[in-house]
Amino acid sequence: MRKIILSILGILLIVGAYLGSKYIADTKKEKRPTPAKVVKTVFTDTVKNTTIQIVIPANGSLVSKRRVELYAEVQGVFKATSKLFKPGQEYRKGEHLIRIDASEYYASVQSSKSNLYNSIAAIMPDLRLDFPEIFQKWQSYLIDFDLNKTTPKLPEMSSEKENYFITGRGIISNYYNVKNLEQRLAKYTISAPFSGILTEALVTQGSLIRNGQKLGEYIDPTVYEMEVALSKTYASLLKVGESVVLKNLDNTETYSGTVSRVNGSIDATTQTISAYIEVKNKTLKEGMYLEANLNAKEEPNAIEVNRSLVLDGNQIFIVRDSILDIIDVKPVYFSDTKVVLKNVPNGTVIVSKPIPGAYAGMLVKPYKKKTETVTSNSSKRAD
Repeated sequence: MRKIILSILGILLIVGAYLGSKYIADTKKEKRPTPAKVVKTVFTDTVKNTTIQIVIPANGSLVSKRRVELYAEVQGVFKATSKLFKPGQEYRKGEHLIRIDASEYYASVQSSKSNLYNSIAAIMPDLRLDFPEIFQKWQSYLIDFDLNKTTPKLPEMSSEKENYFITGRGIISNYYNVKNLEQRLAKYTISAPFSGILTEALVTQGSLIRNGQKLGEYIDPTVYEMEVALSKTYASLLKVGESVVLKNLDNTETYSGTVSRVNGSIDATTQTISAYIEVKNKTLKEGMYLEANLNAKEEPNAIEVNRSLVLDGNQIFIVRDSILDIIDVKPVYFSDTKVVLKNVPNGTVIVSKPIPGAYAGMLVKPYKKKTETVTSNSSKRAD
């Protein structure tokens, strides 16, 4: 009996301890706090479609539009001129750049001219007797013939008999032989084809010049061209006569140019098209590296935003009643940092800065500038 009573008391003690521990545990249990709902603040812009000027960036180095490489067509010794043949030397149009000693060749030209004169003088008695009607014009030709001047043109033949007679005496062939020698004699002197400056000189006074040797380079320093290579995508957008703004690498100087030519073919290797920009400025030098912005096209009913705002699949985020949404757009031009978009309705509130972890349906709060800040910024801009 005693054992039964002890067993019952033990069971009751165990049950009481369990119930007591459970009561204590339930009284100390705290409810987990509900996390607060986070609403991200986003930067937004209201869309207003306008006409966007598509500007294509390009760069290149300047080359003189009028440029001459000087080569020798005859052989001889370089003689001194009124100006030194040195880089940087300026010349006016028609001034002698190079004179090559032609004394020996000049003597042979004079000999040929003398032979022509003698052959015409030898037929004068026959002309007086057989062709008295043409004697006077040939007599006048001989009177005007000067060995120290360029050989004058032969009188025109008035009949076939005269032509046969003159040709048969070898006068025609002698005349053209002399003219050929005179043409070659003129190559011993190279004159400036236009007013400009010498940029390269490869010979000096007293040098022996050989046929085909390069002598130097001569340019017009008033007009330059810059060749730029553009993607074939813009081939149909470029127009001759378009104004172009050019800047140096330091962005300290700005120049105005125009598109003078556009190549008619596309480079098969690079798939680019060459355009040539003409620019005039006294401060420019050949070889200067410039950056250009070409106004290729005006795109109506479009907006320009940062490239990072465009999602895969040509979509952007918009805000509708404080909730993010996605709409499809049509990109028409990409630059390094910007993109021109179409098919975005006026009045649409778009996200103007990227949002990390953004998704459609996300609750957001558009950022609003304080009135004081806006007023302060406006005052600064007015100043």
